[in-house]
Amino acid sequence: MARLFGTDGVRGVANEGLTAELALGLSVAAAHVLTEARTGAEAAREGSRPVAVVGRDPRASGEFLEAAVVAGLASAGVDVLRVGVLPTPAVAYLTGSLGADLGVMLSASHNPMPDNGIKFFARGGHKLADELEDRIEALHREHAAGEPWARPTGAGVGRVKDYDEGFDNYVAHLVGVLPNRLDGLKVVIDGAHGAAARVSPEAFARAGADVITIGTDPDGLNINDDCGSTHLAGLRDAVVRHGADFGVAHDGDADRCLAVDAAGHEVDGDQILAVLAFAMKEAGQLRKDTVVATVMSNLGFKLALEGAGLELVQTAVGDRYVLEEMKRGGFSLGGEQSGHVIVLDHATTGDGTLTGLMLAARVAATGKPLAELAGVMERLPQVLVNVPDVDKARVGTAPELVSAVAEAERELGETGRVLLRPSGTEPLVRVMVEAADIEHARAVAGRLADVVKRALGG
Repeated sequence: MARLFGTDGVRGVANEGLTAELALGLSVAAAHVLTEARTGAEAAREGSRPVAVVGRDPRASGEFLEAAVVAGLASAGVDVLRVGVLPTPAVAYLTGSLGADLGVMLSASHNPMPDNGIKFFARGGHKLADELEDRIEALHREHAAGEPWARPTGAGVGRVKDYDEGFDNYVAHLVGVLPNRLDGLKVVIDGAHGAAARVSPEAFARAGADVITIGTDPDGLNINDDCGSTHLAGLRDAVVRHGADFGVAHDGDADRCLAVDAAGHEVDGDQILAVLAFAMKEAGQLRKDTVVATVMSNLGFKLALEGAGLELVQTAVGDRYVLEEMKRGGFSLGGEQSGHVIVLDHATTGDGTLTGLMLAARVAATGKPLAELAGVMERLPQVLVNVPDVDKARVGTAPELVSAVAEAERELGETGRVLLRPSGTEPLVRVMVEAADIEHARAVAGRLADVVKRALGG
């Protein structure tokens, strides 16, 4: 039986794979699993019932899924604070700052509008470990098969209320952690018609920036539609047209941020991490002089850190693995090339608005254009080829393929890199090659893709 939880919660086409019934059942199960550790002292101090924070992005399907989640939680005896449309990191922050027992976010991030998803946060606003997700899923399946729940009645059922203060509390937190104001900067913000549509422009404006917005008119149907961090063309045009200092783009739930400089050139997650790493090192805030990133980070990023005397720790792809390593090693900065950046002193998860604000603060503090700051690292040409319909389980053991990878690595030397990664959701292998020039990278990637087809194909 396929696992419901993926790398970032439960996702599917809303009202097809992800139904109201599933949302309700998972919420009841999560309520039982995530509140069972409450002590008698906690219950006495905080009231007789546990508390959950529930938020969503603007997708139309989020309306009925929110109703299902709220119903499930309240039926399990959990009081619900409904914060409405806010970014994923806002729900995580409020879960922690309000002392809630759990948080729930309804969003499918950068996925197209018909999709939606459910993310759960534990006490403190932290993403769930695999073990907790497995327990929630097992409990849900058990009761979906007919095992009755023990349900509270009368005064034991949860109460539901809107928590309108969440917006201002979160924006105040974002602005409050900045080292300096943004006065004099002109910034374009692309909100992806998503959860950042109000939050990000408001935060930048309160911090002193002159703000121009695109992608900030969500109607429930247009989220991520040719805008946001997966479609940067509109942001590039707006930055150049308005003569802005730079622009930032969020995804649907605003847990990531990419940027473009004044000339409209992309500044990706690796470059943003490099800029923030140097700033935090200078301020004495980069713990152990180390940054955590995934194996997909550009080799140029690693070389830039090494040149500055900083260390790079790499993990599997996924911001949850970055976060786990940051907590394990006691590190303060980590992220992904895709724009998930985690500043652990101020957030428990990737926060696109916070990332954009900190990037802007560095520009304002140094007086240097973003292009110059991002130039601390040189992106080596990177080619990615997807090879479908192969036996991905043998990617690390097929002798012909192992030999071909070793030969490619010898050919590229210290100025290149090879990575073969099986997809987590599809029967395909991703071949990634970096080299000093793009043509060399393409040639090596093409050869390796052919070997993958031959060695792992039907």
